[in-house]
This record gives sequence, C-alpha cells and structure tokens, in this order.
Amino acid sequence: MNKTRTKMGCFPGRFCEIKVLTVRKSTENSERSGPHMLSVIVSTRNDERGTVATLAALVPGAAAGLVADVVLLDRAGNDAMRQIADVAGCELMVHGPDDADGRADNGLMRAAQRTRSPWLLFLQAGAVLQAGWIEEIANFIEDNGGRQTARGAIFRHAGSRYGDGMRPGIARAFWRWLPGGAPDKGLLIARSHYERLGGHPPATRRPEAKLLSRLGRRSRVKLHSRIVTP
Repeated sequence: MNKTRTKMGCFPGRFCEIKVLTVRKSTENSERSGPHMLSVIVSTRNDERGTVATLAALVPGAAAGLVADVVLLDRAGNDAMRQIADVAGCELMVHGPDDADGRADNGLMRAAQRTRSPWLLFLQAGAVLQAGWIEEIANFIEDNGGRQTARGAIFRHAGSRYGDGMRPGIARAFWRWLPGGAPDKGLLIARSHYERLGGHPPATRRPEAKLLSRLGRRSRVKLHSRIVTP
C-alpha cells in the first residue's frame, strides 16, 4: 500500500520545516501501480530550492493515493540533492553527460523506465502545481484511460517561480514559435502512449519540446489547473 508521511528537514537555501512526501521507491515495486496512479519524474536542473518546492506541491497527490512514486533526475548527484531525495523518500537517478556507449543522453526516458505507474508526469524543478490539479488529473486519467486516440495533457502557466512575476513577453513568444511549445508546462501522458512515441529523444538539447512536437497539438489537452514555473 502506498504510504505518505510528513517529515521535517532543513535543506540548503533556507528550506527548513518544509513538508515533503514519502512514497514507495520505484526500485522496491515488483508490479506496476494501479490503473489510476502516476509516477512523477522531476528534472532537477541543479536547482535544489526549486526541487524542494516541486516535491512539496506533490504531497497532497501522494496523500490522495494518486502519486505512486517519484524519481529525481540529476546530473551532479551532490550531497544536498541526495539529502533532499532521502528526506522526501523518492529515488535519485544521477546521469552523466554521456551514456555507456559515449552518446549524449538526457536521461529522461531511462528515468521513466525506472518508474512503475501506467501514467507519467514530467516536471522541471521549480514547477509548482496549483490547487485543483489532483482532481483534474484523476478525471483526465479516468476519461482517457480507455480511449483509442491517446492524448497527453499540459498545465496552464500561473506565472514565474514563487509568484515573482510573469514570464517575460519575449520568452513567451519564443516558446510559442518553437515546435512543441513550452516544455515547462509539464506533461501528463500514459506510459503506453509515451512508449509508442519513442519517449524523450536521448540525444537532443530540447527533449521535452521534441516529445511535445511528436505528440502534436491536436493530441495535447491544456488542463484548467495552473502551474507556477521557473
């Protein structure tokens, strides 16, 4: 059974007494989770403060039985990030600039393969889901689980990280112009559809945007729930 606890901890960057989640680590699961549960992959991007904020926002989802496991995808794997993963009870996956064959690898697809749930949620460090996301994601999974035409979902922007202001207009226009759209809106997608699309391209500078481009705008739903992004 999935369990959630609240644990108090202090992290670098003035993060003390923050509630974080403890869920089953993916390596401890021998079977995939229930049909309405999801695994979360967080790209830490060397942002310890943002990673903690993202994890804290996931606590209600774990408590509601929606979030089954979480993987932090980090390049450095420093002591601070290891401490965050340990206190939060999630798995830390450290990936280097190259894979075993010497090719560039962003690690996103391998991180997804380490998780167990039939649904995947990809987030970047600093992305904080706002009120209502649990119910809306649960409804989306319920409505789309049996669809022949698979769809993915992204969130609406609520502003910049921690409410410090909106994303500059020029940056918004830049992301709208690029194929696939802004990767920092997150992505909710069924594991089976993710695998059919080939997952995140391992050797590319913009893996999230490339995957969104493969998914296509017609197969991408914008949820009403909002996300505060870096």
